[in-house]
Amino acid sequence: MASALRSSGFLKKPEKKIKEPKMSRKERKERFQKRLESLTPEEQRYLKRKRVIDAVWPIFRALIVFGLCFIILYPLIFMISCAFRPRAEMNDPTIMWIPKTFTMSNIKDAIRAMDFWNTLGNTLVLNIGCSILQVLTCAITGYGFARFKFKGKSILFFVVIMMILVPSQIILIPQYMFFRYFNPFGIYHAATGNYINLINTAVTMYFPALTANGIRAGLFIFLFRQSFRGLPKELEDAAYLDGCSPLRTFIQVMVPNAGSTFLTVFLLSIVWYWNDYYVSTSFFTDNRTIALMLKNLDANLTRIIFDNGNVQVNVRELIVWMESGCLISILPMLILYICLQKNFTEGIARSGLTGM
Repeated sequence: MASALRSSGFLKKPEKKIKEPKMSRKERKERFQKRLESLTPEEQRYLKRKRVIDAVWPIFRALIVFGLCFIILYPLIFMISCAFRPRAEMNDPTIMWIPKTFTMSNIKDAIRAMDFWNTLGNTLVLNIGCSILQVLTCAITGYGFARFKFKGKSILFFVVIMMILVPSQIILIPQYMFFRYFNPFGIYHAATGNYINLINTAVTMYFPALTANGIRAGLFIFLFRQSFRGLPKELEDAAYLDGCSPLRTFIQVMVPNAGSTFLTVFLLSIVWYWNDYYVSTSFFTDNRTIALMLKNLDANLTRIIFDNGNVQVNVRELIVWMESGCLISILPMLILYICLQKNFTEGIARSGLTGM
């Protein structure tokens, strides 16, 4: 149908824009009616349907976009509204979004209850260190899968896929036993009769990251593999002709060309380490990170803010402190993403789609 209309010249677009004299609405309608009468009944029905769809689709699309934005932004808007609202106004039915009075006391109380600045420093040391190690090891592993052929490559890549599919909780108990009774090559136990206890040390987080087995490491290896596969093989061939070794080629040629992927993986790693509390609570009994302090914020509020661990606080009033804690917890990640959003989306496009 569309081809018939194009052949008749009804839907044909002019090659050059020709300025036509301005016509009134009535004249345009009469002209369209004359052209419509020259078509067959089937072509007329198709054209009418097309006009209706062209008129309705922008409205439908706008409703979909508005609905998705509301679903995504609603928690953030509610969080901001409650964070700067006095707790007494939580029971006021006349207040929906904008509080009658604004206060910073909720933010200050949440910072004090979470010991935010010390917690932030501890989290950054653990988070950035693990993320850097994980990016380096996953990049080398992904490059090996993308460019080299070796025995057992398919089996090892299947293990990488299983790292993506299998939840970390499945291997958490073996990991705990490994760090609780750490015995490298059996030498330490044979010499002393004891084991090395690494629980409550940063090694439990750094060691998996160093061996490309940290949080979501399987996904990062896959992203690097796809990114390196999308780069031209001629880049490496030219480097080899110049006498570069595989390691030097990787550092000087491949890494600069995959910069957006490195940034993407680094941001994803930071976010997942930042939000992690399940793995942290398994290996640490007294480790202050943002996620752990936020998880225990309600208990810390009653102990620090009200100076009484047995005090009963109205649940609706407690929301203002919980939302304040959530707001200051996600704020560093929001700022980081806003600053690097362009590079982040570019890296996702290159690593996730190119070379598939």
